[in-house]
Amino acid sequence: MTFKLKAIYFLIVLGFLFHSKVEARQDSTGIEIQDSVSISIPKGYPVLLDSDTLLLISQPSGPVSAKERAQSLTDRLIAIMDSEEVIDSLDFTITAHKDGYHLQYRDQILMAITSEDIEFSGLNGKILSENYLKSFRKQVPEHAEERSLLNQITRGGIFLGILLVLLLIVRFLNTQLNKLVDKLKVVVEKRIPEIKIKNYHVLTRANSIRVTGFFLKVIKVIFLLIFVNIALPLSLRIFPSTEGIGETLVGYIMDPLLYIGKGFINYIPELFTIVVIVVITRFIVKGLEFFTNEITRERLKLPGFYPEWAIPTFNLIKIILYAFAFIVIFPYLPGSDSPAFQGVSVFLGVLISLGSTSAISNIVAGLVIIYMRAFKKGDRVKIGNTVGDVIEKTMLVTRIRTIKNEEVTIPNATILAGNTINYSVEDNGPGLILNTAITIGYDVPWRKVHELLISAAQKTNLILAEPKPFVLQTSLDDFYVSYQINAYTKNPKKSAVIYSDLHSNIQDAFAEAGVEIMSPHYQENREGSLTIPPVHVPNPEGKKGNEKPKE
Repeated sequence: MTFKLKAIYFLIVLGFLFHSKVEARQDSTGIEIQDSVSISIPKGYPVLLDSDTLLLISQPSGPVSAKERAQSLTDRLIAIMDSEEVIDSLDFTITAHKDGYHLQYRDQILMAITSEDIEFSGLNGKILSENYLKSFRKQVPEHAEERSLLNQITRGGIFLGILLVLLLIVRFLNTQLNKLVDKLKVVVEKRIPEIKIKNYHVLTRANSIRVTGFFLKVIKVIFLLIFVNIALPLSLRIFPSTEGIGETLVGYIMDPLLYIGKGFINYIPELFTIVVIVVITRFIVKGLEFFTNEITRERLKLPGFYPEWAIPTFNLIKIILYAFAFIVIFPYLPGSDSPAFQGVSVFLGVLISLGSTSAISNIVAGLVIIYMRAFKKGDRVKIGNTVGDVIEKTMLVTRIRTIKNEEVTIPNATILAGNTINYSVEDNGPGLILNTAITIGYDVPWRKVHELLISAAQKTNLILAEPKPFVLQTSLDDFYVSYQINAYTKNPKKSAVIYSDLHSNIQDAFAEAGVEIMSPHYQENREGSLTIPPVHVPNPEGKKGNEKPKE
C-alpha cells in the first residue's frame, strides 16, 4: 500500500473515531447527562466547561443575580481544573443546611442550592442536589483530564497529522489531475472526432480538452470541499476550547447545503409540473411547425390564406404559446411568491415597456405589412424616395438594395405611414408599363411623332412587342405638344437600363427624321445652331452632315 493511500485511510479512521464520540448537549428542555441523570430546568444562565453546558442557573441568591451566580461557579471550576490535572470525583460532596444544600469541592463551597432553586425546578431538594452532584462528579474530572499536558500534546500531534494528510490529498489531486489532462490530450487527438454542423465547428479537439479539464477541476474542488469539511471539525474538535467553533463552522457549510437539498427535494413535484407543461408546449409548436412547412411549400392550401403568411403567423402563435406557458409555469418557479422576485419582475416589465415603445410600433407595423401583402422579398419597390429590390423583411425593419447596390434599412412604422409602389406585381400579368414624355412643336404632325416614338420603343431591348407600345398626348402647351410613350416590359428590375435605351432610341429616331425635340423650347425662329446633331442636318446640296457630293 502506498503512502498516499495510507494517509487517506488514516484520515477516514480519524474521522470515524472522532465522529463516533457523541457527548451530551443542551436541548430545549434542559441538560441531559450521559448517565441518564436529567436536571429539568427550562431556562437560565449556563455554567460552561470548555463550551459544554454543565447546568443552568435561573434564580438569584439574595443580592447576587442568576447570571453572576453562573459566572462565579464557572470561574471556580476553571480555577480548580487549571490547578489540578487529576480530580477525584469523590471530592465533590453535598451538605444540607437550613435553607437548602451546599455543593462543595473538598472544603470549598462551589454553589448554594437555595429554596428558590428547588421550588423553581419542581423537584425534591435532595433529588435536585444529588442530580447536581452526579453531574459534577461525571463531567468535571473528564474536562480536567482533557486539559492535561499529555492530552494537549496528543491533540497537537493529531492536529498536525490532519493538516499533513489534507496537504497530501491536495497535492495528490493536483498531480493526478495534471496526469489525467495529459492522457486526455492524447486520447482526444487519436480517438475523439471533431463535431461539425455544416461548416460550423460545434466542438473542436481543443475545446473538448478545455471542457473536460474544466469538469475535472470542478470534481477536484468538490473533493477538496469534502475533505476540508471532514478535516475542519476534526481539527477544531481536538481542542475543547474550539470544539463549539468547529461545530459552528460546520453548520455554516452544511446548513446551506442541507437547505438547498431539502428545498430541491420538496421542489420535485413542481419541477415535474413544469416539465410536463414544457413538453406539451413543445409538441404543440412542433405540430404547428409541420403545418407551416406544408403551407409554405403549397402542399396544403387554405382558402384565403396565402403561403407567405405561414411563417409570420407561426412565429406569432409560437410567441403567444410560449407566453401562455410561462404564465402557467410562473407560480411553480422557486421564490415566485417572494416580494423580491415580484419586485424584480415588475421592474423588468416597466423597463421593457418604457424602452420598447418604438420597437413595439415597428413590430405591429411589420405584422400589418405582412398581412397587407404590399410587397414580398425580391420585389422592386419604391418606398419614399428609395427605389430598389426588397432583400429582407423582418418584424422591425425592411431592407432594400438600390440599383446603385446600396443597402437601405427602413423601419416598418415608416413604411406603414407612407406610400409604397410595387413595380413587380405585374410580373405574371401583361407586364409593367414604362413611360417617358417629350415635347414636340406644333409644326410636326402628331401622327409622325406617334410613329417615331413607337418605332423607338420597339427597337428597345426588353420592351414587349405585345401588347404594343402606345402614345398619349398629355397636354397642348403654348409652344409644343407633350407626348408620352408607354411600353410594356416583363423586367421591372431592369427599368433603369430600359429607360436609358429608350431615351437613346428616341433621340436617334427624331434626329434621323429631322424633327427637333422642343426640350428646352424656343420662343422664336432661329438661324444658326440647331438642337439636331449636325450629322442629321441637310446641307444646301441636299446632303446630310459632312457627306461629300458624288463625283
